[in-house]
Amino acid sequence: MEQSIENKLIKADKVFSEWRKVPFEQKQKLIAKAAEILKNNSAKFGKIITTEMNKPISQSIAEIEKCALMMNYYADAENVLQPEKIESQYNYSEVRYVPKGVILGVMPWNFPFWQVLRFATPAILAGNTVVLKHASICFGSGNAIEEILLEAGFPEGVFQNLEVGHKEVKEILEHDAIKGVSLTGSGKAGGEVASIAGLNIKKSLLELGGSDAFIVLDDADFDEAAKVGAKARLQNCGQTCVAAKRFILDSKIENEFLPKLVEEYKKYIPANPMNRDTKISGMARPDLADELENQFKKALENGAEIIIPLERISENEFNPGLIKVKEGNPILQEELFGPLGMVMIAESDEEALEMANNIPFGLSNSVWTKNNDRQLFFIENLESGTVNINRMTSSDPRFPFGGTKASGYGTELSLLALKEFVTAKTIVGN
Repeated sequence: MEQSIENKLIKADKVFSEWRKVPFEQKQKLIAKAAEILKNNSAKFGKIITTEMNKPISQSIAEIEKCALMMNYYADAENVLQPEKIESQYNYSEVRYVPKGVILGVMPWNFPFWQVLRFATPAILAGNTVVLKHASICFGSGNAIEEILLEAGFPEGVFQNLEVGHKEVKEILEHDAIKGVSLTGSGKAGGEVASIAGLNIKKSLLELGGSDAFIVLDDADFDEAAKVGAKARLQNCGQTCVAAKRFILDSKIENEFLPKLVEEYKKYIPANPMNRDTKISGMARPDLADELENQFKKALENGAEIIIPLERISENEFNPGLIKVKEGNPILQEELFGPLGMVMIAESDEEALEMANNIPFGLSNSVWTKNNDRQLFFIENLESGTVNINRMTSSDPRFPFGGTKASGYGTELSLLALKEFVTAKTIVGN
């Protein structure tokens, strides 16, 4: 390990011993200040995102504004980490929530500010310190976040960006200073990091991939579902864990709904990401575009039918594609991370549910129906961390976010996230 990285880990551990004692309310004031800096400089920081990974500038600015919204939520949050008194016969009878220490964040490029701050804000508010291993194309975002927190008044060492590659993660995670890890990324990366953490008896939180269903039934608002569905698939060029990747349609509405979806889909035309009117631009890297193109070919080789062809127009740009897929196609067991959607046809609500659940992932699903009984059927039976009714998936600071099955474990956002990297310490006695 490079001495500079070693020094940062030692610094984070040393600062933790003091940061953990800072009152909750004082930490909240610093978080509020950081939120203010983000909000007042959203265009500046949004430009960093767009420059690094090609996100349309309007979406990049929206990401920064959402970070500020989330941080203000925690700045005003109830202190759920206060000692909890337990009724008993003992003089001492309580639970205290003790921060674990230095937490490593391994974060992706698709939401370079949001993913980092979504993890780091509650972890830091709970009294931990954080070191970040960002995606290699997003070191600028990582450094900017560190500078924002320092400008807001956080002590040096509470949050540090480490400009390291994937190979260094194992050694960092094994370091005595590190007490836990939060990863957002692929299933492969999650499995590797969780294995290292497990062998070293360290807490891990994983937010992994998804292949979310967007289920449209025969009593849905077709126009709204089509418009929202296209956005749900193609926002951020489809490079979103909770994107609507599989459109499961009631067979009775295929001929009426599908043309509406195609019409909305074709409004997404790749353009300059720095243009405020651009809705979709290129993928983050050419190798990611290569992977998506290979998945498209694989799906066709296994019986998928083209509704809209996936057309590559540059090294990292596509005219978005849409394919019709049947159960049994091996592509359904993979995550399509880019502007390619799948359509499946179900003969009943029960079959739609079976299709939705018959994948390794369980992140978030969307169901479109006006009928309360049908809504409840899917709410109770879909295997995912979130179910959305007549809306696309989008995370909200007030609500827990996390997946099940191969989509990971642990909770981000909401007050529950404050307890992810703490130890519940029981105090009992006379």
